[in-house]
Amino acid sequence: MKILQVIPYFSWSYGGPVRNVYELSKMLCERGHSVTIFTTDVFRGHRILDEDKIKFENDVEVRYFKCINNWLASELKFHLSPEMRLAIKNELKDFDVVHLHDYRGISHFYVQQYAKLYKVPYILQARGAAPIKFGRQGMGLTFSKIMFDFVFGQRILKDASKLVALTQTESNQYQQIGGDPSKIVIIPNGIPLSQYDKLPKKGEFRTKYSIKDDDKLILYLGRIHKIKGIDLLIKSFSKLVTEFENLKLVIVGPNDGYLSQLKSEINHLDPKIANRILYTGPIYGLDKTRAYVDADVYVLPSIYETFPSTVLEAFACSTPVVVTDRCGISNFVERVGYVVKYDEMELKNAISNILKNEVLSKKLGDGGRKLVETELNLDVVLYNIENLYREVRGISI
Repeated sequence: MKILQVIPYFSWSYGGPVRNVYELSKMLCERGHSVTIFTTDVFRGHRILDEDKIKFENDVEVRYFKCINNWLASELKFHLSPEMRLAIKNELKDFDVVHLHDYRGISHFYVQQYAKLYKVPYILQARGAAPIKFGRQGMGLTFSKIMFDFVFGQRILKDASKLVALTQTESNQYQQIGGDPSKIVIIPNGIPLSQYDKLPKKGEFRTKYSIKDDDKLILYLGRIHKIKGIDLLIKSFSKLVTEFENLKLVIVGPNDGYLSQLKSEINHLDPKIANRILYTGPIYGLDKTRAYVDADVYVLPSIYETFPSTVLEAFACSTPVVVTDRCGISNFVERVGYVVKYDEMELKNAISNILKNEVLSKKLGDGGRKLVETELNLDVVLYNIENLYREVRGISI
C-alpha cells in the first residue's frame, strides 16, 4: 500500500507521538509498504526546524512544509501551511490510505476535504489531543480548540473511516467530542523491542554524570513542562532525602518553558536539595537507554498523559515504574508497577517501597519487561494497524 502519515510537527523535542509515528512508518516500509510523512517545519519556542524540504529516514520520505506563523503554531497549536494544503490537493489521490496523527491540525481539515473528493479513506489517531481542556492550559488555547471543533473538528470526525484510541479513556474522549462509537478501535502504543535486545552495561550513565554506584537514582524523563507534574515529584523527593542519604534525582528532557520556574520552586521549597538534582537536557538513542538501565526507579508524575512511550521504554529496560492515576497507561502499569493518586505522600511512599526492597524492585522490573514482550511491542501494534488499513481499503484480512 501507499500510505500517507500526516502530523503537524515532526521534531524529536515533541516526544512520544513523533517517535511513535516514525517507528511505525519505518516498520511499515520494512513490510514492503511505501510511506510518506507530511509535516510542518515548526519547532519549540517559535522557532523553525533547520531541515531539508524532503529527507529520507530509513526509506520513510519526510516532507517538511513551511508553517507561515510559528506563534499560532506554538501558542494555539494552529499549524497553518498553504504549501501542505497544495500538496494534499495535488497528491492525495495517489495514496491508498491516510493516517492522521494528533487531532486539531488544520492539515487534517485539508485531508478531510480532498479525501472526500478523491474517495481516499483516512484514519484519525488523536494521541491524547481529543480533550478540549486538560491540565493547566490557558484560556486562549481552550478557546482555539472550541473554535476548531466548531469549524473543522466535527467534519474531520464524521468523515474518518476509523478513530484509533490508545486506551478506553481516550475512546470515551472521542465520544465526548462527537466521535461515532462504532468507528472507534483501541490499539495501544508499542515500542520496537529489537532496540532493547542487548541493553548497555549498568554504570555507563552513572559514570558519565559522576553518580556513585551506591547512590539511589530516581529518573524522570520527558518534556520539562508544567503538565508533567515534576513539581509533585520534587515535593516527594524533598521528603525522600530525609530517608535516603545517597539519593539523586535525574531530570532528562528538553525545556518546554518550565525549567526556570521549576528551579525557583525547588529553591523556595528547600535549597538544600538542589545539589541532589541533575538536569541533563534531552538525550537520545543509546544514551537514553543507559539512563533507564542505571535508574533504580522511573517516575512519571503527570497531571495528564495518554500513553507515554517513556513508560514502555522503562519497562523494556526492566526498570520499575511509578505513575499517577492521571496517566492513561495506568491500567498496564498497575499490573507491574505502582499507580498512585496525584499526592506527594502517596508518590513518596511508592518510590520508597521500591528503593528499599530489592526483591520487589526486580519483580516489578521483570514484570514490565515481560509485558512489553507480550503485549506492548511494536510488532503487535503494526499487525493491528496494518489490518486496519486493509479494512478501510476494503481488502480482505
